[in-house]
Amino acid sequence: MQLRMSLRALAAASLSLCTIVCAQPAQSEEIRIGYQKSSTLTAILKTNGELEKALAPLGVTISWHEFTSGLPLLEAINIGSIDFGADVADTVPIFAQAAGAKLAYVAEEAASPAAQAIVVPQSTTIKTVADLKGKKIAVTKGAGSHYLLLAALAKSGLSFKDITPAYLTPADGRAAFVSNNVDAWVAWDPFLTSALHQTKGRILSDGSNGLASYKRYYLASAAYADKHAEVLNVIFTKLAATGKWVKAQPKDAATLLAGLWGIDAAIVEEANSHRSYQVGAVTGPGLSEQQRIADAFHAEGLIPVKLDTTTIKIWSPKGS
Repeated sequence: MQLRMSLRALAAASLSLCTIVCAQPAQSEEIRIGYQKSSTLTAILKTNGELEKALAPLGVTISWHEFTSGLPLLEAINIGSIDFGADVADTVPIFAQAAGAKLAYVAEEAASPAAQAIVVPQSTTIKTVADLKGKKIAVTKGAGSHYLLLAALAKSGLSFKDITPAYLTPADGRAAFVSNNVDAWVAWDPFLTSALHQTKGRILSDGSNGLASYKRYYLASAAYADKHAEVLNVIFTKLAATGKWVKAQPKDAATLLAGLWGIDAAIVEEANSHRSYQVGAVTGPGLSEQQRIADAFHAEGLIPVKLDTTTIKIWSPKGS
């Protein structure tokens, strides 16, 4: 009898505890997403709220963090300030890896070689890349444009030491270019197309003809990728769908982005035509250019160590 009463008391206490605990809403989890102004697909998802809606059933909320360029973004992932970065040029993970960052590739945008270029003023006497010898060139350190400049110089028989780099953010690079404080500027879209329209600049070289593929990558910290596959699957799916929408509805996409970027919609539409926005899974063979980029930077002394770019973790979406 005493045992039965004890069991009833225990059951009653358990039911009471369950009532209290179960009445409490589950605590939401936050993912911290870093992005740049040129992170088109992420900017769209931030604006339309579709990613928040897709993650809500998982109890996940988002905090958004804007960066001026890709390298500080990945540094923030490495020190644990953000969890996921969207999107950075192919060169950026290499600089981050050289600094010892523990990253995971989550997704890639297919090559867009015409979406970055070396530009010069219309009136300049510079006619070829070889004419850049001894010139001052604005470039964002660690950006895809950094490798484009290096590859273009090498093709013309020059090294990085033959020019004077001015390491500037896109905004500062544009200002230096417009005010004729540099002889050339290496830029990427949408800054590239906007500057060409408004300054009457001229393209000296882009990444076409195998010079620089210019893929863009989405990355997370390796630790986050290990523990949050379900969250990353949702993000991957929404990025891929948004990329398809941009290409299928170019005018609607341009109108939305024009308001975010403060750039005329027609210019945004032209800039978007240079980007593939084709989001897919990252594969080992698909990273082959990463090793060439790393070797080129090491040969020029721009990174201190020779890297094996295959050692960065690759996260794979469900069903890939």
